[in-house]
Amino acid sequence: MPIKVTIVEDNEKLRETLARVIGRTEGFECVGSFASAEDALRAVPQIKPDVVLMDINLPGLNGVECVRRLKEQCPETQFIMLTVYEDTDNIFNALAAGATGYLLKRSTRTELLQAIRDVVQGGSPMTTHIARKVVQSFQKPVPKPTEPAAELSPREREVLDLLAQGFLYKEIAEKLGISYETVHTHIRRIYEKLQVRTRTEAVAKFLRR
Repeated sequence: MPIKVTIVEDNEKLRETLARVIGRTEGFECVGSFASAEDALRAVPQIKPDVVLMDINLPGLNGVECVRRLKEQCPETQFIMLTVYEDTDNIFNALAAGATGYLLKRSTRTELLQAIRDVVQGGSPMTTHIARKVVQSFQKPVPKPTEPAAELSPREREVLDLLAQGFLYKEIAEKLGISYETVHTHIRRIYEKLQVRTRTEAVAKFLRR
């Protein structure tokens, strides 16, 4: 089945270009494009796309808040922020809201399509520059938590360690000799124990343990 993609972008020319690229590429289907967060909030829960390409700087309600609200209604949908910004605040606001990828608008057609494939397969696509900023933020000293961390099993720690290294779910399954479905089960339990909702939050807690 093709990957169903929805676009939320107020720049009409860019929105049409993205829709054309996705619609003409085998294995992809553009199932909606919207110029505002308000339109997306009404339509996306009905469409239930696999991936949403979301601009941050939208008129009215911004893209970060739109992702936060949509993630509550569409937990299975993956969100990739497509923007001109590279500053740390925008990166972390978007990831904290539930985005699983972050790409610049100047990314090539090939980079964009690969990012969509990656996020569907369990990855978190980012430019190398943005990934470096994320890594640097984790390297800053933080106070130790006053409460003991949730107890993860040895296997769950192995899975989370590989997640932190950037491996996709299918790659984790191959490395550990377990099924793709078992990886999903471990990750769901990790989220429950760490009381997080996204891969990014889980990795952040792991790296700060």
